[in-house]
Amino acid sequence: MKRRVVINMSKSVLIVVTSHDTIAGDKDKPTGLWLSEAAEPYIAFQGAGFKVDIASTKGGSVPIDPNSVDDNSAPRFSEVTRLLQNTERIKDVVYERYDAIFFAGGHGAMFDFPGDPDIQNIIAYYKDDGRIISAVCHGPAAFADAKTKDGKFLVDGIKITGFTNEEEEAMNLTEEMPFLLQSKLASNGAGFVEGAPMEENVVTSANFVTGQNPASAQGVAEAVINRLK
Repeated sequence: MKRRVVINMSKSVLIVVTSHDTIAGDKDKPTGLWLSEAAEPYIAFQGAGFKVDIASTKGGSVPIDPNSVDDNSAPRFSEVTRLLQNTERIKDVVYERYDAIFFAGGHGAMFDFPGDPDIQNIIAYYKDDGRIISAVCHGPAAFADAKTKDGKFLVDGIKITGFTNEEEEAMNLTEEMPFLLQSKLASNGAGFVEGAPMEENVVTSANFVTGQNPASAQGVAEAVINRLK
């Protein structure tokens, strides 16, 4: 009897979130993932029929910025909130199986995304292979000082957006960040595209799709979906 082989043609996306829970190590200033920046893309990707997994830098339970949780969004984001209680560690992910990667933001990402060797290895592979690299708000901190296999900055010559210097200043957190995201990406050779503060701004360039702030999370997800169709 001939064996029947079933081929799954659905696309798959890996969402990466922070494991860092305080601003500059100050326990009086809790931070973490900005919930909607993972939840809205997760829901959108699932709605498109994609397989979606969530990983974090340390694995396990993910800290959620308390300022990102409200009574109105809690029911809609309940499935994602449950999944965030037990995430896979990025180091253990078989990243070659995904068609796209999405870095969610929250101020925690500014502390544990930059310089993470596993994240840098994955995004260098994705860029070289032409797979989609996407991020929103502080998620592009994953690109900070990251380099390709030929030693060039990952975002050199790429149009990118992310949380702007003006937006960071409005949050009164400029002095407490390890660096300013806009300035860092620009210093790495990116063509940083700054939109109006706290308004949707989605930028696509080569195989990168980035969004400026929480208002851009849905738009980034939709752009990724359109690229993968």
